[in-house]
Amino acid sequence: MTSLPITLETEKSLFFHNYARLPLAITHGEGVWLVSDDGTRYLDMIAGIGVNALGYGDKRLIDAISEQTAKLIHASNLFMMQPQFELAAKLLELSGMSKVFFANSGTEAIEAAIKMARKWAGQFGDPEKKEVLSLSNCFHGRTYGAMSLTAKAKYVDGFEPLLPETGMIAFNDIADLEAKVSEKTAAIFVEVVQGEGGIHRISQEFIDRLKELREQYNFLIVADDIQAGCGRTGKFFSYMHADADPDMVCLAKPLGGGLPLSAVIGNSKVEDVLSYGNHGTTFGGNPVACAAGIAMIDAIYTDKLMENAATVGAFMSDALNKMAAKHPQILEIRQYGLMIGVTVDKEAKYYVTKALEKHVLINATSVNVIRLLPPLTLSMEEAQHCLTTLDEIFTEENATAAATATEKSF
Repeated sequence: MTSLPITLETEKSLFFHNYARLPLAITHGEGVWLVSDDGTRYLDMIAGIGVNALGYGDKRLIDAISEQTAKLIHASNLFMMQPQFELAAKLLELSGMSKVFFANSGTEAIEAAIKMARKWAGQFGDPEKKEVLSLSNCFHGRTYGAMSLTAKAKYVDGFEPLLPETGMIAFNDIADLEAKVSEKTAAIFVEVVQGEGGIHRISQEFIDRLKELREQYNFLIVADDIQAGCGRTGKFFSYMHADADPDMVCLAKPLGGGLPLSAVIGNSKVEDVLSYGNHGTTFGGNPVACAAGIAMIDAIYTDKLMENAATVGAFMSDALNKMAAKHPQILEIRQYGLMIGVTVDKEAKYYVTKALEKHVLINATSVNVIRLLPPLTLSMEEAQHCLTTLDEIFTEENATAAATATEKSF
């Protein structure tokens, strides 16, 4: 078979045009570095969009995948499999919840949670209790139910009509929360730390009022921990920072160690909501992905990676705030463990391009936010390399602006 050139031109000829890929062909990874086809090393501050918590080449993860692959790659949920049981038990122990459902992706976990919430509400015999709400500026996925909860123009334009009986509450707006919820509300989906929305955290006051209203109207709180979970914020679940006490939590991204895996974890309130045939998946809970998930969680605790995320993240936040004092284009720093947002005064993709030229991979989200989601293994030295690179970019930008202003003055 003839090897195809890995270029943007080839990409355009092969795929639907739904990804704005970087002009970079990656061959492999080492630690927190990615290596391109010409041998150039890039510091990866994206980690597969928050997936590669252990970085690249972790032997424990590779061994777990290899050993399970040699035994059994797939058998379906018609059968019981040890890796699936072990991972489920770990997640229940970590969450203190009652039951687990495995799927393949974050958006599938959200879809399952929507179905479970509506079926749970129907058990009360109230046909009107179907409303599922989310918060503005959120991101829950791109399938129809998840997209209906996300409901941003860039995601939904051209795909309407959306799922009925869905709606939005203004982020951190308690008055709007009180105005929107009612006896018709079945569930409210929340990201305690919004990732795609620009690294914003729900206020404690909002969470406290949400829990009070749950008691009044008897709805479910569903925590979307797809991006912020599995240790990224310094705790295994981000909702633990706010004592959100969810009835269900959705996990994905790093859960499978880089393999497709997601989970919905539910408390005793919803543990019996599904019956045979209500919901399912062919590949969800794949034994290889579950074996990888076990190795990933074990490594997080063995290597104290949540503590590392908190320590290195705080170091970066402090340095970025000092940087902001000398670079006016930096407007705000938001940091929760190794989940960092830097709001700037222009489209952040400018800085993505400049950082790529300096062999550092960063991400842009919510138009003007530089998003940093590095592996949880990131060292102080590697963090400093990223910080130095950003400082150089801001400094060069300021120098260029000053030179342009001087030229115009003559």
